[in-house]
Amino acid sequence: MTSETQSQRLRLGVNIDHVATIRNARGGVHPDVLRAAHLAADAGADGITAHLREDRRHIRDSDIDRLMSEISLPLNLEMAATEEMLAIALRHRPHAACLVPERRQERTTEGGLDVVGGYDHLAPIVGRLNDAGVRVSLFIAPDRAQLDAAKRIGAPVVELHTGRYADAENAAELEAELARLTAAAAHAGQIGLECHAGHGLRFDNVMPVAALPQVRELNIGHFLVGEAVFVGLEAAIRQMRALMDQARPAGAHSTGTVAP
Repeated sequence: MTSETQSQRLRLGVNIDHVATIRNARGGVHPDVLRAAHLAADAGADGITAHLREDRRHIRDSDIDRLMSEISLPLNLEMAATEEMLAIALRHRPHAACLVPERRQERTTEGGLDVVGGYDHLAPIVGRLNDAGVRVSLFIAPDRAQLDAAKRIGAPVVELHTGRYADAENAAELEAELARLTAAAAHAGQIGLECHAGHGLRFDNVMPVAALPQVRELNIGHFLVGEAVFVGLEAAIRQMRALMDQARPAGAHSTGTVAP
């Protein structure tokens, strides 16, 4: 594969949070998140995503220590926009930090970050991460105002929240949510933001999102860990990788910002 083709390839970030969820259900060290990260790399993942929540419900600080020191793939650290998490990110300096909204009572991240309403709070955090050489991503709804605010605040990357698309209950709703994602991805490309997407993506719904030409990366975790119960983690990731490649053939051209 040429370097040109590699740069155009739709990247897959595998979120290993819920390997840690299973481990934490009984305590101890099994299953090992580092082993999951290595399996993901062998199966075709381009990066590892881990969300260090304030309540440490799955990924722990020691997991971040090990991932930073022992894996070769880029680490995308999902984090709340707090001073505690900023300090951790600045200490480790992962490849990327994705700022996400976080509420202790939620089961999973329920919506996108409000960059418009939280601009004054977020701006210094984004600035400090940028200054440290950490690639900042903002996890936002597919909304033009949020995209424009992300551009103004200086984040080079946005990740579109695909939860409403994934949870659509009928064909009309699915079509409407895909249209929102399509428009948002196009606008991100037009204003110079690199566009990623994730949340709730599965084998049966990933291809329309993967086919969006401006999307450069998908981050997928919960479904892959759940599917691994039946087929194994490596097989689940390989199938997801194959569906993404089918939706975005090698060498297909994309528009918008491209970065490694």
